[in-house]
Amino acid sequence: MVIADTSTWIPFFTDPGSPEKRAIDVLIDAEELVLVGIVLAELLQGCRTPNESNEIVSTLSGLRFLETTFATWHKAGELSASLRRRGITLPLSDVLIASLALQHRCQVYALDPHFREIPGLVLYRPKSGIGR
Repeated sequence: MVIADTSTWIPFFTDPGSPEKRAIDVLIDAEELVLVGIVLAELLQGCRTPNESNEIVSTLSGLRFLETTFATWHKAGELSASLRRRGITLPLSDVLIASLALQHRCQVYALDPHFREIPGLVLYRPKSGIGR
């Protein structure tokens, strides 16, 4: 299973010819893509019109959804603290995505390079020619 970070969903919705759109379409067709709440919230906060919001909700509502539990928040807090002790400060939203991925043994599809700083996290790499 793969969690797509907001950084990959933005080109999915804004650039129909993007490699991210192709890669996410492949994951959706294979039923390998899961959604997390923070990504949904980040996408909706960027909407300029109700139509944009409706399109996002319509597209994402059919995906499997991973809930954020107490254990997930606990993991996120500990992960963030351990990264900070190493001098690495990441957005809490991305630490939360990583914590969900680690908890559920998912890969993360992201364009943000700082996900590489997270120990044990497996990043999704689309097959050659599908996505970046």
